[in-house]
Amino acid sequence: MITGAKAGTVEGYATRSRWRGRLSGLRGLDLPLCLAVLALSVLGALLVRSATFHTLAEQGEDPNGFVKRHAVNMLIGFTLGAVVSLLDYRLLRAYVPILYGLACAGLVAVLTPLGATINGSHSWIVIGGGLQMQPSEFAKVGLVVLLAMILGEPRDGEIGPGTRDILFALVLAGVPAVLILMQPDLGTTLVFIAVVFGMLVISGTRKRWMFGLVGGAAFAIFSVWFFGLLEDYQIDRFTAFLDPEADPRGAGYNARQSRIAVGSGGVDGQGLFQGEQTSGNFVPEQQTDFIFTVAGEELGFIGAAVIVLLTGVILWRGLRIATQAADLFGTLVATGVVCWFGYQAFQNIGMTIGLMPITGLPLPFVSYGGSATFANMIGFGLLQAVHLRRRPFD
Repeated sequence: MITGAKAGTVEGYATRSRWRGRLSGLRGLDLPLCLAVLALSVLGALLVRSATFHTLAEQGEDPNGFVKRHAVNMLIGFTLGAVVSLLDYRLLRAYVPILYGLACAGLVAVLTPLGATINGSHSWIVIGGGLQMQPSEFAKVGLVVLLAMILGEPRDGEIGPGTRDILFALVLAGVPAVLILMQPDLGTTLVFIAVVFGMLVISGTRKRWMFGLVGGAAFAIFSVWFFGLLEDYQIDRFTAFLDPEADPRGAGYNARQSRIAVGSGGVDGQGLFQGEQTSGNFVPEQQTDFIFTVAGEELGFIGAAVIVLLTGVILWRGLRIATQAADLFGTLVATGVVCWFGYQAFQNIGMTIGLMPITGLPLPFVSYGGSATFANMIGFGLLQAVHLRRRPFD
């Protein structure tokens, strides 16, 4: 019988052994994915510094204020990603209801007096001391694990999810989506739609369901437009997308200036920290939603292509992780994260070069932001967690 200090020593040794085992497992991380995320994050920090340096200096503030805060956010984000990667993702099933409930609670809190309006969207909670939180970013994580739990349950004799599972998933996904649309945050709502659609396809949902969902989404978009559920500034963004020159000083200003900035970079750019459009702050929110314009102007086509390439590496490794997952739940978790990152990157880059309407979505791992950085790194951690526990023969 082991008692007293000896028992404490044995227990402490067992605890240390478990943590050493987990940390040693980190050696099996997907290295290309890690390097791509790290490279995008470092490049993003340089672009944030360039986008904000001159403006802060003119205002008499610390010119490196934004990039310092961004570095802190990156450090916290990488820590969150490392912690998530150490967890057994299969145990998340037991905590999905809690994560979903917290996500919805945060979205409801935004619509109360606790919420704050920033850049026309009532999507934030001001904590104090200059700290802000955007619950919709964390709701993306909650959505991914929720759908993976519902659609990833093993079924006897069934290829894909049944009607009850699909309806259950759609209803539960619709609750946070509606709360986000009420803020109004159309961009994040579209991310939700992309995630739901992608995960339904991979789960084996029958084609008739998918056609029905596409028709339902088209009807919903028409209804939102017809009944005037969009704010005036959101309608102006779509109008400007169709004809940016119609109102170059008003609704079309952002779209026009972003294309000018990207186009002025040419092949190899004007040089890091040397962009005239960037230093002149001609493009609003260029450290967040329009960070790609800074890359296009200062690093040129080559630098912009590097960002696209690194994003492609992340999506490629994410899809590879999904195909090698130990179970359907892991496959769906990885798929959801890939759909999230992929659509958001496509939307962000597309709106800066005139291919997509402006919806106010940051570029994953590149744009400045606290909540977005933390959520992205948690998504990165989920991919690594699935990878570390993949099928042993892969």
